[in-house]
Amino acid sequence: MDISFILVRPAVPENIGAAARAIKTMGFSKLILVDTSAHLCPKAQRLAHSSQDILEQASYFNEFADAILGFDLIIGTSAKKRSVRQDYIAIDMLPQFIASKAPSNTKIAIVFGCEESGLTNEQLDACHVLSHVPLATVNPSLNLSQAVMLYAYQLASLKNMPASPAPSSDDDTVAFGMLKEKVKKLLYVIGYAEQPAFMGRIMERIAFLSPKDAGMVHSVCNKILDKLKA
Repeated sequence: MDISFILVRPAVPENIGAAARAIKTMGFSKLILVDTSAHLCPKAQRLAHSSQDILEQASYFNEFADAILGFDLIIGTSAKKRSVRQDYIAIDMLPQFIASKAPSNTKIAIVFGCEESGLTNEQLDACHVLSHVPLATVNPSLNLSQAVMLYAYQLASLKNMPASPAPSSDDDTVAFGMLKEKVKKLLYVIGYAEQPAFMGRIMERIAFLSPKDAGMVHSVCNKILDKLKA
């Protein structure tokens, strides 16, 4: 599994440095930063003890939409359930969920929002699935670097998972990002764009399909779209 950690607008340099240290400690190396320069602060370097290379090699994007391009499965994290979504995956169940999506979904992004307010609703909607850490209390909550540490620890087991065979040319599995775009296109064509709540619910359920079922839905969408064009 190729797992990247995306920090969106982190404001506290120490959190970025500590997150880099957590990522490296658990055997990961890919950090993506969105709309921040705090990682350049000496405080970030100091907290990234023996992990400055993670900061130096981090990818940077001005826009969140650009940062998530190319990922097969995008997992947004949230401290609490803030929307109508019902299907938040608890952190301890996440490795099993991700493993079940192989081999068609191997590029994984774990997304964290800013310290003050987390991910926006728009950013959460762009994720394929949401995850949270069950806590004993609402306050205090975990800070950014603590959350990154917990997710890195939980997902470390995926690094030792036997590599899945690459999909063959006749394999009917499909990456969830591709399927989401195909279903969205079909829903717009048949008029569901005017029902955003219903459309959003369909979008979030896509990631819970098995790879084989996702492939079948993708094939059906293609045939329907072809018929509509005829």
